[in-house]
Amino acid sequence: MTWVLFPLAALAEIGGCFALWAVVRLGASPLWAVPGALLLLAFGLVLTQAPADAAGRAYAAYGGVYVAASILWLWLVEGRLPDRWDLIGGAVCLLGAAIILFGPRGAAG
Repeated sequence: MTWVLFPLAALAEIGGCFALWAVVRLGASPLWAVPGALLLLAFGLVLTQAPADAAGRAYAAYGGVYVAASILWLWLVEGRLPDRWDLIGGAVCLLGAAIILFGPRGAAG
């Protein structure tokens, strides 16, 4: 379930933020703020469904997925090819997310 929720949340968050970026930085119509706000609301709702025992842990693990999804957005939507540092950084973030989500938890946490 996490592997579906986190990418869906990332798509909503990045899409919402990009809509606002387009208004402020690219001169798009202010009407783009409406779907942007709706996407950001959807992001928050989707992320609350993450199967984690604490909100902070879900947010921390999601952060790694967000970074990797942002690099994909850079390439697929903005048409800019990620360089090796983008790819290495994204891989490190995904590794960190996996450690947070799937690391063994004992009684001490």
